[in-house]
Amino acid sequence: MVFLLLLSFFVPALAPPRDPLPTPIMRTVDPRTARAGDEVTVTGDNLGKDLVVEVYLTDRTNKVKVAVTEQNSTTVKFTVPAKIKPAKYWLMVLANFPEPLLIEQPAPIIIE
Repeated sequence: MVFLLLLSFFVPALAPPRDPLPTPIMRTVDPRTARAGDEVTVTGDNLGKDLVVEVYLTDRTNKVKVAVTEQNSTTVKFTVPAKIKPAKYWLMVLANFPEPLLIEQPAPIIIE
């Protein structure tokens, strides 16, 4: 009994586990092929401003920040930047986690 009392004194109470933060995911891109200046609509889950702080296009070597024109929990709309080079790109988001994290999305787009 003394052992249990001493053990409880020296071992701090464990904090209850926290629910994990929802992960932003972009599922569809419309149109799948675009040009500089075109508006693109992306749909998915957990895309609200509270979780997705910035959106980028990446060719997996470089990333280009896009100007988001509309955003809610299931949709992000942006304009393709004027000086982007034609190539195949993937979307990438800066997630607002306790430690901000860039997450590449499984949603490619071709810029002509």
